[in-house]
Amino acid sequence: MATGGDLAAFGHDHRRLRPNIVIGGVEGLAEREWPGGCLRMGKVLIRVQDLRQRCIMTAYDPDTLARDKDITRDIYRRFGGKLALNCFVIRGGELAVDDEVRLARGRACAESAAAVFAGLSGVSES
Repeated sequence: MATGGDLAAFGHDHRRLRPNIVIGGVEGLAEREWPGGCLRMGKVLIRVQDLRQRCIMTAYDPDTLARDKDITRDIYRRFGGKLALNCFVIRGGELAVDDEVRLARGRACAESAAAVFAGLSGVSES
């Protein structure tokens, strides 16, 4: 997952980062503070695990496969080698362009996840 802030700071073709989801409207690198939180988009709930360590694949142009090692070096120099986010799905569903994205942290994230898992196991909440 990446944000508009990540992509703007990166400054290259966003496809080099291979994000599954791009969240717009994020200023700067605010998402660097998101690990440990949850993102709610409609019924979808995604846990933000950590910052994504970038590999050599960012050096390859997605159209020509030409290799530019300076892009990977730049990620390591400017971002400590980590750019964008590793996430996992807690509750899946359909997403649409312009869906509202809400960040939950701490107890709110844990309670959201617990509600999903309780629903999956057939246990109802009281």
